[in-house]
Amino acid sequence: MILGIKNHKFQYEAEKLTRVFYPNEKITVVIGDSFKDGEALLLTEFTDSEVRVVFTDEAGSVLYSEENSLSGITDGELLIAQMMFRALVKITGYTPKWGILTGIRPSKLLRNLKATYGDEKGKEIFMHDYLVTKEKTALADSVANTEEKIISLSRPESFSLYVSIPFCPTRCSYCSFVSHAMTSSLIKKLMPDYLDCLKKEIELTGKIAKSLGLRLESVYYGGGTPTTLEADELKYVIEAISDNFDLSTVREYTIEAGRPDTLTREKFKVMKDGGVSRISINPQTFDDKILEAIGRKHTAQMAENAFYIAREEGFDNINADLIAGLPNDTLDGFCASLDKALSFSAENITVHTLALKRSSVMGTTSGQVDTEKSNLAGNMLDYAYSELTDNGYFPYYMYRQAKSLGNLENTGYSKPDKECLYNIFMMEECHSVFALGGGGVTRLKAPNGDKISRIFNYKYPYEYIDDFAEIVKRKDEIIKFYDSCK
Repeated sequence: MILGIKNHKFQYEAEKLTRVFYPNEKITVVIGDSFKDGEALLLTEFTDSEVRVVFTDEAGSVLYSEENSLSGITDGELLIAQMMFRALVKITGYTPKWGILTGIRPSKLLRNLKATYGDEKGKEIFMHDYLVTKEKTALADSVANTEEKIISLSRPESFSLYVSIPFCPTRCSYCSFVSHAMTSSLIKKLMPDYLDCLKKEIELTGKIAKSLGLRLESVYYGGGTPTTLEADELKYVIEAISDNFDLSTVREYTIEAGRPDTLTREKFKVMKDGGVSRISINPQTFDDKILEAIGRKHTAQMAENAFYIAREEGFDNINADLIAGLPNDTLDGFCASLDKALSFSAENITVHTLALKRSSVMGTTSGQVDTEKSNLAGNMLDYAYSELTDNGYFPYYMYRQAKSLGNLENTGYSKPDKECLYNIFMMEECHSVFALGGGGVTRLKAPNGDKISRIFNYKYPYEYIDDFAEIVKRKDEIIKFYDSCK
């Protein structure tokens, strides 16, 4: 289809909103009047006095048309988004629960509205102007309130560490991350050199953090699956971190132990002895047939066993990930998986919505929103919210991904005082996050301001190893950034 842009500068948001309804269809953006016949057209147009939205089908028949005066309007972007929303709901028959919101962090918008207009008025604007449902407004409000508490922990001199281990035992069919399956003999051969370079980067970054007088708040290993490393390799990285950073101020030390097929008692001991305080064991579902279909080489029983061993080794802060909307899953099946996770008393339970990213195996479907699957995923999320809040959990962390079923959200639920601090520090850009390893992206935040800058490591392990001198060179940007903020 064609998205027509006439006499306005809101192309970016207009395209994002259109993709909420047509996540996998090719959308051609045309500025002006050069439209092709034979394609559906969503025309958005400003004149001196009004704004117009028209939807025309492939045959040229007008299926929807709306015009509004610009008199007294102070936010033309908001107005045209509302009009587009009404048009797209009418054409597709689908009403997204997050209204016109397309951003990653809806709770941040709500927090800002409440700060500006007060609590009740802020929520009213969120629902009325942005067309968000009452239920999603309540969810965003709960998250926003918890975020305030965690954000207050960050100081001007604070920073966090992200350690990238971009390897997995196999690649899941829904995965779009830069991760490399250990089934490849080439990747296995790269591992010693990768870890050697990673240690050097750890040493250099530790010196920089010390020279700048920074305070380490949280450490987070992601990837990939960090526990793809053997126990001695994991210990090698953990010791490199403790040898080069002052961990006495660390509030939280997390390692994603996401794949149960990578977990052993020895690895749990290494992590516990190394000061790791929080881990993730991510079954995604407790249905063996679905696990097999999505490329997870473990069983539900293996996930269950991993929880028991982790408890025996003293871990008292464990996260479990589940995914709503997995292929062939049913509402009853998802509910059973959530109930199983609850039976382990996991301190965190994170419920993701399946996202059909183009770079994943699954991300190849076409056309507009699959209403049936989106509604099913929505029902799964509703059940999760109800059951988790009834069992003493509260939503503390939320973000959204492009091409998620129904434009729905990913939400982290926590027991009291067990929130993942790193998730908030990172998502809300509270302070700098120094990223280490292949695929890592360092995000620098001014200690007393909103200035943000990013430093990218090479995505692929062989690039990271072969041109490590460039990684070293880019570290100078950290010092330059902090100097520029004085």
